[in-house]
Amino acid sequence: MWITVCFSQNKMRIIFCLFFPMFIASRSFAQDSAVRVGENIVYLKEVVVGKGLDIPAFIQFAKEDTGFYKAFKNLRVLQFRAINDIRMYGRKGRQIASLFSQSLNEVKGGCRQTKILEEASSGDFYDEEGTYNYYTASLYASLFFTKGKVCGESNLVGRKSFDVRKEKGMEKHKEMLKMMFFYPGKPIPGLPGIGNKLGVFEKPEIDYYEMVVDLVNFQGEECYLLKIRPRKDLSFWLSNKIVLTEMDTWFSVTDFSVLGKSWKLNYNAGVYDFDVAMDVQLKRFGSMTVPTVMRYNGDWDVPFKRREKGVFTATLSDFSY
Repeated sequence: MWITVCFSQNKMRIIFCLFFPMFIASRSFAQDSAVRVGENIVYLKEVVVGKGLDIPAFIQFAKEDTGFYKAFKNLRVLQFRAINDIRMYGRKGRQIASLFSQSLNEVKGGCRQTKILEEASSGDFYDEEGTYNYYTASLYASLFFTKGKVCGESNLVGRKSFDVRKEKGMEKHKEMLKMMFFYPGKPIPGLPGIGNKLGVFEKPEIDYYEMVVDLVNFQGEECYLLKIRPRKDLSFWLSNKIVLTEMDTWFSVTDFSVLGKSWKLNYNAGVYDFDVAMDVQLKRFGSMTVPTVMRYNGDWDVPFKRREKGVFTATLSDFSY
């Protein structure tokens, strides 16, 4: 088709048209490779193929990794400053409450406590008693602030099995959010209807996803990027069962440390629904990794509570022992 069109033009155009389709054709032969891991297929970008990466071992490592959670545990034994930006929105997208503060996580003698260095709030962020009026804010505080002085903590990660069945009401929803934050892609027992659907490395959920491994530069370091997405050939019924709609994880090529993770969750059970996106960037501090930027954008509707649309960003710096 190109040649027929081009012959009606001058010679320079003929030469261009003959070479152009040849260029496109040469690119089409550069396809991703595929590796079977169990009953599933993992696709490898061309740049990964020559690296000699043991794909089954890599996927197993990603499934069992506790380094991401460990990075948050490291915050319990380190001193750092934080810029805290929380914003709440109404049904029409108008900001109705906010908090902006700078805080210091101070560590002395095996104890830590949060010192607020600067703070400004707006709207009904706090109630009349000075407590948080939104469970998004309460979640943030439970992640990054202390109530008074906390002693005797460590950054050790055990084999604790998370289960929210012992929690009730709003505490259950807060714990659910924590687990989604610390262990994305892993099942959470005790969540009716969705707990197992979060386990993207487990049967049957793993059958609903495709995995792609790429090699990229992330924050100045060469990393393997593991991309997990729902399969495009899923039926409408199966697509509606998906809770984790995408997840990207950046693993350092040198030691497989997690240096970044972003993921999205969406679910509607009628009684409650949520649409949440989270993003975390990490960096090395000595022998540790620590989170430096955390972003959350969530829309939640839970029983007996007003719908909450909240956005928060935490920026951490000035780490020290």
